[in-house]
Amino acid sequence: MTPLLEVKNLVKKYDNLVAVDGISISIEPGVCFGLLGPNGAGKTTTIEVIENVIPPTSGEILYRGRPRSFSFKEDVGIQFQHTALLSFLTVRETLKTFQSLYSRSCDLDELVEMCHLQEFQHQHNDKISGGQRQRFMLALALVNQPELIFLDEPSTGLDPQARRNLWDVIEQIKKDGKTVILTTHYMEEAQHLCNEVAIMDYGKILTQGSPDTLIKKYSAEITVILPKKDTDQAWNELSLKYYEFADRIEINTSDLNACLEELLSQRIDLTEMTVRGSNLEDVFLNLTGRQLRE
Repeated sequence: MTPLLEVKNLVKKYDNLVAVDGISISIEPGVCFGLLGPNGAGKTTTIEVIENVIPPTSGEILYRGRPRSFSFKEDVGIQFQHTALLSFLTVRETLKTFQSLYSRSCDLDELVEMCHLQEFQHQHNDKISGGQRQRFMLALALVNQPELIFLDEPSTGLDPQARRNLWDVIEQIKKDGKTVILTTHYMEEAQHLCNEVAIMDYGKILTQGSPDTLIKKYSAEITVILPKKDTDQAWNELSLKYYEFADRIEINTSDLNACLEELLSQRIDLTEMTVRGSNLEDVFLNLTGRQLRE
């Protein structure tokens, strides 16, 4: 099967800064592909080059096995991180305006229902909440019935309820056979939605695969979480590798029984202990580091 999208040796430079450094990815039809990385890793630049918003310095981008043509714009939908909208238009009027720009478009009522816009479709664009706005932005990205949809950090700033609601809409898009390229800082979101992810840093792809495959490969350990109390000396005497935070201690171990035995031997209270398996966030931190970045 020909990949829907292929990126080959993509490079993007700004003077002496290499934002994207020779990356290659291949995306099959009908999947949700996540592009993950710390701030400044090159994710948004990569997406903007693929979208044809900015030109590459070098490299090749193929859509359905061929270089992108004018029809590529008709086949893709884009939800940008930030989009300026006309405040004097209502949500529905804006959807109609965007609809008129394409030769192919969705039924407006079906789109409103799918993205749960019914209750505010007649409100002006500047009078809706953050969660409503994100669903509206998603609807604008879907108005032309795209085969390929770009979602650049679609749930940033949303409360948990609004985020879950947005996930439900994206799941429906996947069920309809559309292909989604997603960037996000929420590893739980990527693990929940994505069939495959690529983790970037400093303009390069560090690894790529399904979330389950990457978890098994890069973070098979169990994490024991304990509240931080007045037991500093006991922590210092542990042979276990641990991470110290303001309110807790996290211990990564591949042998839970041995870990618990050592904690008990140091008379550390396990009453409020939490144990969890590895997840995509552990993979992300193991590959990109735990140091805070600007």
